[in-house]
Amino acid sequence: MKQTIKMTLATLATAACWTVAQPALAQQESLAPIRGSDVATVDQAPEAKKYLGGKPGGQEKVARTFRDQPPVIPHAVENFDEITLAENQCLTCHGADVYEKKKAPKIGDSHFRDREGKLLPAASSARHNCTQCHVPQVDAPPLIANDFKGDLAVGKSGKKKN
Repeated sequence: MKQTIKMTLATLATAACWTVAQPALAQQESLAPIRGSDVATVDQAPEAKKYLGGKPGGQEKVARTFRDQPPVIPHAVENFDEITLAENQCLTCHGADVYEKKKAPKIGDSHFRDREGKLLPAASSARHNCTQCHVPQVDAPPLIANDFKGDLAVGKSGKKKN
C-alpha cells in the first residue's frame, strides 16, 4: 500500500513538472543559433585576401596605433621562405649587420635582450619567429565594428604631445 501511494505521488509530481517545463522547452526549440545556421553546418571558408604592398622597400611604414606596438609588415611576404631555426629570410634585410646597406629598418633593440633583460651580442632566439608578432596587412573590413582609435598622440617618451 505504501509503495502504491509513493508511486502515485511520484507520477503526479512528474506530470506537474512536465506541464510546467513544456512551454520553456518549446521556447528553447524556437531560438536561432548566434552563428545563423545549424551547429552541424560546415562553415564556409572566407574569401582569400591579398596582402597589401609589393616587393620590400617600395612602401611607407604603417603608423602604429599604440605605444610598444610591434610594427606591421608593410610589404608582401607571400613568396618568402618559411621561417625555420636554420633560416630567417627577414634577417637578410632587417638584421643588425645588413639593415643600413639594404635601407631597411633594423630589428628592434628589444630583440637583443633575454627574458631577464640582459643585453645579448646577437638577436635572441626567442625573437626568431618574426611573424609571431609582426604581421602583414590585408585589405579586409573589420570582422566586427569597433571604434578603436589608439593613442597616436603619445610619443616614444610616453608623454602626450601638444
